[in-house]
Amino acid sequence: MSDHAFADQRRSAILALLDRDTSVRVADLARELDVSTVTIRSDLDVLERAGKLRRTHGGAVALGRSVTVSVQDRRVNVNAEAKRAIAREAASWVKDGQSILLDSGTTALEVARALVDREGITVVTADLTVADLIDKALPGVEAVLLGGVVRKGHRYVTGPVTLAALGMLHADWAFICPTAMVPGRGFMTNFAPMAEVKSAMLDSATRRAALADVTKVGASGLVRFAGAEDVDLLLCDADPGADLRGYLSEKNSELKVVAA
Repeated sequence: MSDHAFADQRRSAILALLDRDTSVRVADLARELDVSTVTIRSDLDVLERAGKLRRTHGGAVALGRSVTVSVQDRRVNVNAEAKRAIAREAASWVKDGQSILLDSGTTALEVARALVDREGITVVTADLTVADLIDKALPGVEAVLLGGVVRKGHRYVTGPVTLAALGMLHADWAFICPTAMVPGRGFMTNFAPMAEVKSAMLDSATRRAALADVTKVGASGLVRFAGAEDVDLLLCDADPGADLRGYLSEKNSELKVVAA
């Protein structure tokens, strides 16, 4: 068999492994396929140029693999590009080796994806989908999944066990995703037990960021979990408007607002 045919066979095997596992590492592939790590890196580079995978530090992840998201996020999963932009900005504030408390939802999931090339980061989350993505596709990131009661159909945990675990932690960052940002009121969500988790995450971090596209300004939200004084950074996809900016600056003059 020619060298070209061997290479095609190897690359097909790599794609098959990616289809099964979502992520692969160079050292594991070299051992599995009985070739050098140099050869594997070359194969991964060829497959990335062909649009078959995405290279990461030390390996590769599959493209186009969908991760099941929760009921509420399937219902309101709009402004996807805005959420990706916010997530990229959030990830840029995190240094390798730091720890993150990461909220539930689509924007949080995009934050996890934006950490794909990072090393030595620990992400603590109550969201099963976020933890699953990290486990399968982010070889340089460690996932810590909080315990608690799984809210049926929503793929996250809440309750006394969740709050007790958060009470033991102190992370470098908390990234929280409100359902609504209401001028004069603060950051809101619609499920009281999740409001408790969000608030506990903010209490358990050195730096605290709220992540929300501008459609959340003045949106419907039943339960307040934080005010402007409880966050250090607000990341949006555009200017959140004079009313919200006025409320934020009045309550917390040091709060930084960034349009991603």
